[in-house]
Amino acid sequence: MRLIRGPLVSERFVKAFLGVLHARVYVTAAFFGLMVAGIYGAVKIPTDSAIERLVVAGDPVVRATQDFERLFPDVEHALLMLEAPDPLSLESLQATLALEQQLGQIPNVQAHSLLAVYPHLGSAAGLTPERAERIRAFAIGTPLFRRAGLLGEHYLGIALDLRVSSPVERNQALQAIDSLVLPLASASGKPFTAVRRVGSPWLEAWLERQTGESTARFMPLFGLFLMTLVLIVYRSWRTLAAIILTLGALVAIAMGLAYLVGWSQTVISTLVPLTVMVTTTATLVYIQSQCMEPDDSPTPLIHHARALAIKFVPCTASMFATAVGFGALAVSEIRPVHDMGIWTACGIVIGWLGCFTLFPAMQSLLHVPMRSGRTAAGKWFPRFVEVLVPASRRYRWVAVVGAVALMLCGAAALWGIPGLVAPIPLEMEVLTYVKPTEPVAQDTRLFEKSNGLDVVELWLQTANGHALDPEFLRAVERLRRRFESDPRITAVDAPTSVLQWARYVETGSDQLPTDVTAWPKLAEDLEQILLTQPGARQYVDMKDLANVRLSIRGRAKLFGRIGSMRTFVEQQWSAALAGDPALHGVVGKVVGKGVLGAEITRRLVPTLTESFALTAGIIFTAFLLVFRSPSARLMTMIPSLFAILTVFLIMRLTGMPLNIATILIASTVLGATENDQIHFFYHFQERHSPGATEVALRHALLTAGRPILFATLINASGFLALALSDLPPMREFGVVSASAFILALCADFTALPAALWILSRRERR
Repeated sequence: MRLIRGPLVSERFVKAFLGVLHARVYVTAAFFGLMVAGIYGAVKIPTDSAIERLVVAGDPVVRATQDFERLFPDVEHALLMLEAPDPLSLESLQATLALEQQLGQIPNVQAHSLLAVYPHLGSAAGLTPERAERIRAFAIGTPLFRRAGLLGEHYLGIALDLRVSSPVERNQALQAIDSLVLPLASASGKPFTAVRRVGSPWLEAWLERQTGESTARFMPLFGLFLMTLVLIVYRSWRTLAAIILTLGALVAIAMGLAYLVGWSQTVISTLVPLTVMVTTTATLVYIQSQCMEPDDSPTPLIHHARALAIKFVPCTASMFATAVGFGALAVSEIRPVHDMGIWTACGIVIGWLGCFTLFPAMQSLLHVPMRSGRTAAGKWFPRFVEVLVPASRRYRWVAVVGAVALMLCGAAALWGIPGLVAPIPLEMEVLTYVKPTEPVAQDTRLFEKSNGLDVVELWLQTANGHALDPEFLRAVERLRRRFESDPRITAVDAPTSVLQWARYVETGSDQLPTDVTAWPKLAEDLEQILLTQPGARQYVDMKDLANVRLSIRGRAKLFGRIGSMRTFVEQQWSAALAGDPALHGVVGKVVGKGVLGAEITRRLVPTLTESFALTAGIIFTAFLLVFRSPSARLMTMIPSLFAILTVFLIMRLTGMPLNIATILIASTVLGATENDQIHFFYHFQERHSPGATEVALRHALLTAGRPILFATLINASGFLALALSDLPPMREFGVVSASAFILALCADFTALPAALWILSRRERR
């Protein structure tokens, strides 16, 4: 016997949801127990922004870099720029030496300036005007100090080596450094007019701090908007309480899942709770809107179960689409994107489960109003539909052709046109993730303009015991000079660089001899330096004397496209290997964080393309099985494709680059906006038959139009809250994704009905 009358609904679904409603106390208790566990796990999630862990484990470049760093342990480098009108004056030198000695007393910090190289200097009190003049001559007598960043036109530099093993140790060292440096910066211009902090340690510390704070910043704003919208639409504090409590429990469980699996907080993991909250909220709106629709069910409990059964298929399909959109990011070789995609997909599955168990239980326990009739929007929305349906028929070709034209322009903006339009620019520098007005970012950019910060490591592997052979070292010196002859390269540090510094201190000349007879003595000198000065061992592995390191620093942008600096190093090495007999049998590998950064950037577009194609293919196949109409399914994807491709056109016109956050636009928008089209098409099919397109469109718009409008406002406002983030990529992602949701909404009410009118006319023919 049917429990209800009206549109066909599976009795099994109705009975199942009646069971959930009867077990509401147990369901609520179970979810809130999981919520407590989720909160515990969420506060335990570690933060990890290391560049070597931005690529999935097992990648050849990652493996090579890890092998390299086992031989040459990574040291975090930073620089202090002490600006003064005359940086080599007696007063500046005294203050620099005093600061350098204080910095050297900080645990895990090694500080050195050009004064550390000057022989027998002593304390700052021992500096005299005569000695200061000798130091001036010593400093300007070689380009070595300028190449190392220790001397500039108006600054003296203090290089800092942070030998730390964790972010906690790094932050403690930076805090101790800042306590010494910042008071100097706030002094009255004496002896330094400014003190600038340069380097990735400060940038990474800022990123980690902002990653933790960003969620706490935009979540309250989204919550405030959600409360306002729910109260305006449903006019019920009980409805608001049911939605808020459900969201809180589900987001906590989704976040705690990361601790159980072992995922980490990264610069883009902020999107996980936001996406789960936004997607789940939109589904809750669809369910609650259906519950508010009056029908002839005999009891409120049956009405409630029937409303859930009606929305089960479209809501399940829509959340499946969103989960697939993010799950497809698992194809990415960029680890934060890979993990974030799986994490978000799992969170959406948890949200789907809660929408049809916890939320009905909360509705029942809180006695949320049901069957109240039309909402406030119903007073104007039917009139809007009466105008929209005939207009969409009259202007169907204009709407569809216009949408397709914008989509083609967006595709050209993203992938480019060979010979005419370059692809959308890519960006992966750490600096692009830091707020431009942040002092550390400004200081680092200033240093980068003159000195360059991009480093590529060349790892040379020779036979055991041959790293200090005179002929090999002489070939390494020729290779170093070969690199430095290119103006785009600012400095090359190699084992022979140690000899340069030693020779300059002893003789006043930084030029190493080219005569073959001089190199046995130079090799002996280098061996003694390596035995007595641990800092010099960062260029030669002393265990087997089989590994040598060349650190090549330059301006990567001057080489052209992403990865071109690496290509340059590989080409120069190949040429040297072919032309220098002393290098025969030596294996060279280009490794390091700079190479990893270029690899990540290079993989941005493949990540976007592959994940988008996989998402679209799976969604199309799945809903082809559900709706049985490939042409109609393609039509219903128009709003999503229109929004995605048009937003890339907007990015191109506004100068927004493609980075680790904005590559998520396609999967995010496709998964989230497909919800609207699924609900629309589900109700369109309820009344669709040959010649009944107008009736079906009117029914679909009246039934799903308002929830689509409200869900879009929720999606757009949720992601727009990211505009408050201090992280530029996240801020750009928030603005762009919110724009995409609005574009999809416009297409839902224009291009989609127009396409269905065209399809219906073809079907009749």
